[in-house]
Amino acid sequence: MESIARGPTDVPLLETTIGEALTLAAQRWGGELALVSRHQGVRWTWAELDAEVDRVATGLLDHGVAKGDRVGIWAPNGAEWAVIQFATARIGAILVTINPAYRTSEVGYALNKVGCSVLVCAAAFKSSDYIAMLRELGPENLPDLRLMVALGEAEHAGFLPWSSLRAEADPERLASAAAILDRHDAINIQFTSGTTGFPKGATLTHRNILNNGYFTGQTIRITPADRICIPVPLYHCFGMVMGNLAALTSGAAMVYPGEAFDPRLVLEAVAAEGCTALYGVPTMFITVLGHPDAAHTDVSALRTGIMAGAPCPTSTMLQVMDRLNMREVTIAYGMTETSPITAQTATDDPLAERVETVGRLHSHAEAKIIGPDGQTLPIGEQGEYCARGYCVMQGYWADPARTAEAIDAEGWMHSGDLATIDAAGYVRITGRIKDMIIRGGENIYPREIEEYLLRHDAIADAQVFGVADEKFGEEVCAWVIAKAGSAITPEDVVGHCKGNIAHYKVPRHVRIVESFVMTVTGKAQKFEMRRMMEAELGISQK
Repeated sequence: MESIARGPTDVPLLETTIGEALTLAAQRWGGELALVSRHQGVRWTWAELDAEVDRVATGLLDHGVAKGDRVGIWAPNGAEWAVIQFATARIGAILVTINPAYRTSEVGYALNKVGCSVLVCAAAFKSSDYIAMLRELGPENLPDLRLMVALGEAEHAGFLPWSSLRAEADPERLASAAAILDRHDAINIQFTSGTTGFPKGATLTHRNILNNGYFTGQTIRITPADRICIPVPLYHCFGMVMGNLAALTSGAAMVYPGEAFDPRLVLEAVAAEGCTALYGVPTMFITVLGHPDAAHTDVSALRTGIMAGAPCPTSTMLQVMDRLNMREVTIAYGMTETSPITAQTATDDPLAERVETVGRLHSHAEAKIIGPDGQTLPIGEQGEYCARGYCVMQGYWADPARTAEAIDAEGWMHSGDLATIDAAGYVRITGRIKDMIIRGGENIYPREIEEYLLRHDAIADAQVFGVADEKFGEEVCAWVIAKAGSAITPEDVVGHCKGNIAHYKVPRHVRIVESFVMTVTGKAQKFEMRRMMEAELGISQK
């Protein structure tokens, strides 16, 4: 048998725009809770959210925004983020989601790459002064940007206040704008991480992301009775698709605990709002579990949720199911370019499959595992994971060459991830092709070593990567975070491995650290940790 899997097709795809989906939500669940932004004191029903979106969509039209125009959002989580997401979709403007951690050169690149004409931004976030950065760039470096809108009540020269976008809703003009939209229109541009060059703008349609949110929500069985705690950033697919659009298509409420992830705020939101679902990357769940308040927080309402965005340690999954009462927690896998999810565990999968795999294929998605020669491999063999279906992006904005490198002539999106598919259709992600360590001719997959290290009672988290070595080409390096109240030495880590895993997999270099180098979405930046480690070891950079 070949390593090819297909998701079910019995539930049809949604064939509407996001704006139409919001109208339907307001009609079906108008009086039900839609959005809670706890740090802002905002609580809106679906009818209230729909009305606010109409006001801002009309305001955008008043400022000359039309179908296909790129509107950027550069801000942490908040009610206005959701409003601008739905308002741009309602009139067909393309929402450009910008990482809140971007610095001056990065935001300038992003805005110019896609020709943003409007930018909605926070005044500042954490140590970043967005207003100052945009002034530093100046209009001469942002030729397409004609309008900047600052969130909040303070006035800033050169920026309109958010209130300027809140106009009296004009149903006739909104209907005219909606009449020329199509579900296949591009509606969102998300920048990839750019770890191997400049970020690429993955261009996604209404149909891409609305359906992905829908099937993600259906997999965890959410209904209007559910409340989804969303501490993951909205600028990323995890927040805006798996969070906001899953809620939109199910009637569940979106709950934002704070501007950014904070384990205390997450626990407070879960208890106070009676959240039934919680989202996060593994490091977020590890931090929540390790917070002093976790032991006495009421988590009885929690039932399900999604862990995604990075490899999910088995030990963490088991703790989440036990200590956070998330008996039906799921693991999801995908990439921005596939809207993002193509595989997800089911709430009733057998325990082994729920904690050791990323589940089976989503509805209307296909996957295959290929070897270096591009041929489909037999069941169970490791190779590159490729996906196809409604979820695959239109392409990278204004970059046909890199689009052609990622999506082949048959429509398969090449992920760069190593995986296997078993006879029952379960997918196991075994690493990144570029993360693979080659030591003395032996192929070593960091994920396998990380999973073994996490069996140690004193280890909370671990990242394994290769560093250059004169004798073997590469050597194994492990960065380890100890559990709160535990002590562990590099010698302990090596001793845990010796005699239990193959000798060539035992880490040659071990560092006990307080944190990893991470992206804002919780992905470990192994390339940066490798650079730091090689500098510390005095290994010349090639």
